[in-house]
Amino acid sequence: MNDAREPAAPRQPSPKQIGEPLISVRGVTKYFGDFAALTDIDLDIREREVVALIGASGSGKSTLCRCINRLETISDGEITIDGEPLPEEGRELTRLRSDVGMVFQSFNLFPHLKAIDNVSLGPRKVRRLPKAEAEARAVELLERVGLADKAQSLPTALSGGQQQRVAIARALAMEPKALLFDEPTSALDPEVINEVLDVMQELAERGMTMLVVTHEMGFARHVCDRVVYMDQAEIVEQGEPEQFFTAPQTQRARDFLSKILAH
Repeated sequence: MNDAREPAAPRQPSPKQIGEPLISVRGVTKYFGDFAALTDIDLDIREREVVALIGASGSGKSTLCRCINRLETISDGEITIDGEPLPEEGRELTRLRSDVGMVFQSFNLFPHLKAIDNVSLGPRKVRRLPKAEAEARAVELLERVGLADKAQSLPTALSGGQQQRVAIARALAMEPKALLFDEPTSALDPEVINEVLDVMQELAERGMTMLVVTHEMGFARHVCDRVVYMDQAEIVEQGEPEQFFTAPQTQRARDFLSKILAH
């Protein structure tokens, strides 16, 4: 599918140390009416670990990502963040969402706000940072994602790749413990995908804990610490990227890889 476009150089041995589980999912099931979108999911994401969540469309990847941030409620099971059960509502849920940032497929920027205001709004409203401090931090983050010169631009003046990088800066502005990426490049034109993947690779190298729902197999193989393959609402197989891509253990994973890596 997308393996022909290798966005990152082969990963070198990393000095970072993978820590204890930061996000734990136990027995999570999610129904939409009679349809089971997730079935008895168990998954740990450890501190400083980068996990790629892959699988065919409709396999449950995005639903799992949204459940971890409680954009979707679960039907059964338990999710804990840094040892605390996932709150259902109120201030504790707001705090959790600032601890676990999310970057969406469709950017979700406020169209009437400049880039600097999109990035600084959360820290001002949730963290209660003074405006000057929040804006100074926003400028630093926009520079970090290569958009220092776009601070005063509205989203409509930015390319899709630039908008997604602003969205990443916005998530980072909350100083999250972990970031969830829900197919962050799937809405982008091919020529700008790499500029977003480069930012994500830099975050990975800095030790950010990340769960990445993605169809970018080059990124999954060369940047991530672990690949989790989902099919039909279940986790079918998981392991280190090189092992998964060269010697998958299940027939379902072999069938999936034969389809996407054949082009």
